[in-house]
Amino acid sequence: MSSENNDENNNLIFDKNDVCIFIPVLNEEYAIKGVIEDFKKEGFNNILVVDGNSKDKTREVAQEAGARVVIQSGKGKGQAMIQAFSMINEKYIVMIDGDGTELASEIYRLLNPVLEGKADHVAGDRIAGRTKDAFKRVNLFGNQVMNWIFRRAFRSNLHDILTGYRAFTRDSIRELDLKKHNFVIETELTVECLMKEQRLIEVPVTYYPRAVEAPSKLSPIKDGYRISTAVYKYSRFYNPIFFFGVWAIPLAILAIASAGCAYYFDNWTFATASACFVLMTVLVILAGLVSDITATLHRKTLKAIKANRKQNEQEYDQF
Repeated sequence: MSSENNDENNNLIFDKNDVCIFIPVLNEEYAIKGVIEDFKKEGFNNILVVDGNSKDKTREVAQEAGARVVIQSGKGKGQAMIQAFSMINEKYIVMIDGDGTELASEIYRLLNPVLEGKADHVAGDRIAGRTKDAFKRVNLFGNQVMNWIFRRAFRSNLHDILTGYRAFTRDSIRELDLKKHNFVIETELTVECLMKEQRLIEVPVTYYPRAVEAPSKLSPIKDGYRISTAVYKYSRFYNPIFFFGVWAIPLAILAIASAGCAYYFDNWTFATASACFVLMTVLVILAGLVSDITATLHRKTLKAIKANRKQNEQEYDQF
């Protein structure tokens, strides 16, 4: 029998069997039971747990709680997500971390815009709804810095690109080209949505500290470097002006500094260096402008192809 919802948390009536709750896990035996049970209390029984070969009893606990458990074929959160997305056939997907830091009861905040057709992808902003000590100071600072860079690089208003609490349609996720097998996957997921011009919105969600028994698997330095590097590399496709501008600014500073030294020391070596730096700055800026025009035309072409394909599908359905 189908399970329908019409309560105070959600005014929409929909079949909850059309929603797959996807939980990627690794050594989460202390929290996974509560996460699964909380979703079942909300009436969501279609729960898929992809386990990254946990060393504890995560799989056993998840199975006893009533979830369908699949052992990950590779390593890394990204690979688990790619594997799960290839398996899921339900119309809607809600992804959440298995560490108990987010609330199952807030699923409607993410799911409703998708059900209403207002969004293809909804991301939960943990930073806006964080509780005391939910983030370590260094992690919070790193998150805010990377999100600030991302907003500049991708001209977006997103504040938590690394969130693991998301909702999307099956069609939208299958349109994305995901390749990363580690924690960079959330960044790639967000970038792909923007590149494919999907309707991506952000809603605040409550975020709690992890259990003491389940320390974070994220390395602030190593993963922070990977994520920030990925943001910069992806920007060359979406915002080439930012990508090249990162180099243009220091080159311009060197040009000004060399010119100052040439004037102060009356030295032609500095003058020559300044001229070279000016030329390099101009070339980098021109490369950014040309690349930006090319990227804009590429996005418009993809948008036209997507619109044409959608129109053809609608005409086919009418017949």
